[in-house]
Amino acid sequence: MQPADKSNLLRSEAELKLEHSRKNKAERIKDLGSPIEITGKALALQVRENVAWITENTTVIRKLDLETGKTLQLFKGHTAPVTSLAFVDRVPGSGKGDLLVTGSWDKTIKVWDVKTKELVSSTDAHSDFVKALHVIPSLQLLVSSGSDQVVRLWDLSNAAEGKPLTSVGSLTDHTRPVESLDARVVSETSAVLYTADTMGIIKIWDIVKDTGTPPRWQSTLAGELKHHRTRVNDMIHGNGHLYTASTDETVHIIPHPSPAPLPNARPIPPIEHPTAVRTILPLSLTPLAEPYLLTGSGDVIRVYDVSSPEEPELIAETDAHWHDVTALRLWIRKSQVEGEPGKIRVEPWIVSASLDGTLRRWKLSELIHPPPPKKAPAEEAKPANAPASTDALDEDEERELAELMGED
Repeated sequence: MQPADKSNLLRSEAELKLEHSRKNKAERIKDLGSPIEITGKALALQVRENVAWITENTTVIRKLDLETGKTLQLFKGHTAPVTSLAFVDRVPGSGKGDLLVTGSWDKTIKVWDVKTKELVSSTDAHSDFVKALHVIPSLQLLVSSGSDQVVRLWDLSNAAEGKPLTSVGSLTDHTRPVESLDARVVSETSAVLYTADTMGIIKIWDIVKDTGTPPRWQSTLAGELKHHRTRVNDMIHGNGHLYTASTDETVHIIPHPSPAPLPNARPIPPIEHPTAVRTILPLSLTPLAEPYLLTGSGDVIRVYDVSSPEEPELIAETDAHWHDVTALRLWIRKSQVEGEPGKIRVEPWIVSASLDGTLRRWKLSELIHPPPPKKAPAEEAKPANAPASTDALDEDEERELAELMGED
């Protein structure tokens, strides 16, 4: 007789504990951060004025009023989870961002009219999931990446014409799905492009627009960064630094382009976290220009003072959600001052999205100086044979969610 396989029993016991813990935490923090519940799980988030734009695993893009929590519009047309979004100008250079561009597991890139919800065009973009999008407005260029390990460049000059986007270049040196993108404009016809994959490798490209008809973008691999051990989940360049967050539980701040080394200069250490870091928000790259870095690691939001990157200082952490934080965005909240008609209050807030199915809204001042946490109520002993909570994810859903978030 074969011995009984107890691995499933052990795994089930661990899942029961996780589900029980999440259920209790969900009850404990149910009012924290003025939560807004959505029907799906937010995979990407952008904030414009008082509106949140959310891509979901439910195949829709949601436009939501951050003041009222009400859904204003749903954009329907994708046939699989929507992973990424960006805004482009209908009239190049207008700065209105009146076209919405989205990428999906259905392998397409779609362009929508922001006001009418009209589907303007659909492009068969990749041979596998579309993972990330990045727009370079001044170059009229869209960059997309996918699980097919390919990075593609698309012309945006005719994005409003209703035709599929025109491919103007591709990069095929990655050997794993490409998860994150960013770029730095050099001139009217050139840029530096950063592409990061699930092996933790960041490739740096010089891309240049040629003079052909139609024009194409030529790419040259200029370098590689290998400071992460596994998937790069988020990447942002600005003020001469590249900020990266990884599943290897670290955030790195890398000077790029690299300056000439100074005598006795100290290297910038990685910022260690207890779990994978899915999202970062360097406030120094926002209109606030504050020397703070926000990170989403597990279900916790942390705030670091990086005014001296060589000595990053953890100044606050907030137990913000009961499941992983997937996005952090700055919200410059404009609201009417009660009792003073015509007077508008402007405050910096942070919007966080999570796999717990909520968006939460935080005063930045309270994230930097959080109030004392409430004590958790005593938990009742859980019987060993207690059934799993119906509010939690089962094993198949956990596996699907891991795949959704990039475990290709």
